[in-house]
This record gives sequence, C-alpha cells and structure tokens, in this order.
Amino acid sequence: MRVDFTERVLRGLYSATLYVLAPITLYHLIWRGFRQRAYFKRWNERYASYPAATAEAPLWLHAVSVGEVNAAAPLVDRLLREHPGLRIVVTTITPTGSERVQALWGESVVHVYLPYDLPGAVGRFLAHFRPALALIVETELWPNLLFACRDRGIPSFILNARLSARSLHGYRVLDPLIRRALRSVRLVAAQSEADAARFVRLGADPARVVVTGNLKFDTPPVDHAGFVAEFSAGRDGDGPVWIAASTHEDEEAAVLDAHRALLRRWPDALLLWAPRHPERFRAVAQRLRDAGLRVRTRSEDRWPGEAQAFVIDTLGELTRFYACAQVAFVGGSLQPVGGHNLLEPAATRTAILSGPHLHNFADIARRLREADAMRVVDDAEGLGAAVAGQFAEPEARARMTANALRLLERGRGALARTVALVEPALPRA
Repeated sequence: MRVDFTERVLRGLYSATLYVLAPITLYHLIWRGFRQRAYFKRWNERYASYPAATAEAPLWLHAVSVGEVNAAAPLVDRLLREHPGLRIVVTTITPTGSERVQALWGESVVHVYLPYDLPGAVGRFLAHFRPALALIVETELWPNLLFACRDRGIPSFILNARLSARSLHGYRVLDPLIRRALRSVRLVAAQSEADAARFVRLGADPARVVVTGNLKFDTPPVDHAGFVAEFSAGRDGDGPVWIAASTHEDEEAAVLDAHRALLRRWPDALLLWAPRHPERFRAVAQRLRDAGLRVRTRSEDRWPGEAQAFVIDTLGELTRFYACAQVAFVGGSLQPVGGHNLLEPAATRTAILSGPHLHNFADIARRLREADAMRVVDDAEGLGAAVAGQFAEPEARARMTANALRLLERGRGALARTVALVEPALPRA
C-alpha cells in the first residue's frame, strides 16, 4: 500500500515524539506501582517483549479497563460459545482490566497488556500473535496501531464506539494524523447517533460508520438472590442500605458527609463503599474510621456484621453488592471524570443516583432521566438528601427502578447487531 508523503511525515513526527518520551513511561509505571503494586509487574508486555513462543491468536480484542471488558463480555462469550476453535487474545491497559479478563475467561483466552504505541512495540505485538482481525472496544485511537493493522492487511473494527464532545476536542490536537488513522478502520459501530456523528467529524468515513447501540444493555441478567441472602445473614440489623460505587478521591468527602447525615435519621443505615481504584481501598477504610464510624471490609471481615460502613475492597463483586442495596450512587460524576456504568444498578433494581458530570455516558444518562429512572445531585448535601428521599419513599423508589429495568430491556439488541457485522470478517478455522 502506498503511503502519501504527508502521512509519512506525520507518522514520523508522532513516533519520534513518542520515542523521546519513552523514558517517561518507566517513571509512570513506577509511580503507579507505588499506588497499585500490579503496575510493577509484566513490564515486558508494555513493550511487546514476550519470553516464550505463543500460538497465533487470529482474533484480537482490545478493552482498555474494567468498564470496557465488561462491555465486551457478551460479545466474547458469544464468540467463544459459537466458535469454540477460535483463539482470542484480549489486551487491556490497566491491571484491574487484566484481573477482570482472568475472572471472566481464565485460560479460555490469551491475555497480555497492550504495548505502548511505539512502532517497534506495535510491530512486535502483531508479529507475535499474528491476528487476522482487530476489534477495539469504545475509544482507543492509537495511530501507529491502526496504521500497522492497515499496513499488514488486518481489518480493524471499533465496536461499541463512544466519543464524547470532550474527547473529540482532545483528539483534535492530532487531527491530521487521527483523521488518516480513522480512515484505515474497516468499521465504526457506534453506541448512538451522537457518537457516530462525532466519529465522522473526527475523520471516520461516513460510509463505514453505523449505529448498533450499546453492548452494556446486553449484559445477561444474573440472579443474585443467594448472595443477597448471605449478605443479609452476615449483617446485624435490617436498616436501609446504600452503595457508593466507583468513587474517585475527590468524591470521598461528599460520600462521608452524606452518610453522616443519613445516620442521624437512620442510625442503623449501612453504607457499602466500592472505590474505583484499588489504591484507595485502604485510605477509604481509614477515612471512615477517623470519622468515628464502625468499619469492616470485604477482604478482612467478609460481611458487614455490626458495621456502619462496609468497604468493598475486592474486584469483580460490584454488581452483586448493588443487589444488596436499595440505592446506588454511581461515582466519577461529582467530579469531572465523566461517570461510570449506570446500567449495572438498573439491572439489580437498585435506585440510581449520580452527579452532574456524565459526558462518558451522556446517551444512557439522558435516556434514564427521560424515563424518570435516575436522579442527579450536585454535591454532598444533595447526595444525602437524595438517598434519604429514596429511603423514605419506597413506592416512588420502586417506580423508578421499574422504569430503569424497562429501559434496560428495551435497549437490548446491540449484541446481535454487532455479531452480524463482525462474523463475516472472522478468521475461518
């Protein structure tokens, strides 16, 4: 394939900049490692250096972290079930994403970290696994990776594609390069019309952009009744329960203040708290103890007992604990992170509260609000008042959770549409 002069220059400048900045990646891994020990491990994969020969994996799927892995889970499960001889390599960037891959599929897939977007590392990765098809989940636009797939004749699909207005603006810094990279993509399967339009504005070929819906709607329902019964048996008292899920550091004070206010009205209320990042587990537990609350943790105590606050310091259990609560505050939304998955509590009939910063889930948030299936709060006072309102009005809460569940059921179908697009491109045994 002939590459025009402008593209060669742009790729050269981009790659040269990455190589100059490459030493910073080591400092980044060390810095993250002090906060989360898993970042000290498997550095070789970050640079596509593999110690042993690995069989080819004709299908490669990339999901950056836990949220993207969960979104891709229905698709991977179906491919594994309907194409049992197909070898799949799944890449992530974060250790929590890695742990989620292992928890979901174990040895059924190959897992490594995605290498940095250096031409040499990308080339080694593709030469090692020799994929025949690349599936990229949501929003991971690495120019060298996309160009390398094109140059090697590997069709690339962006599935469950999501692009917020903020991300669109951010990518504009590399506009000429990103525009060319996106033109190399075989198909963009967007979550919504707005996402599709933004991908076209960023440079995707309009003829290769389709709207398939959000795969998160197709997560199969799970019966958590047994776990909820264990939870209830492991708790002293039967007061109301709420969960603060996927919270970030700047939201912690608001969660603590809200729970203090709730305890004044409901002394037997229980807070379940699942920080977004594992490095915050211990700090959150200590913050609660410093506030004078009775605290237990999932890893040390298993169940809440007589605690006023229970820290979920394990991975992969959030959905089960959603089912144990009447009300869920979904974090990453009181500070401008962009929010996290609002459909998980919807699936467990848990009332949904969120902060105002929802640009990563704008379409889902809009649909939930239009269906009267969630509430948005602005600060700690508003959060405490909203949780109190849900506790005090069980009938209104039941209507809201029923609305959310109906919306979830109506939204299904993205999986079937995505599979119909992907299957013709799957490598044949």
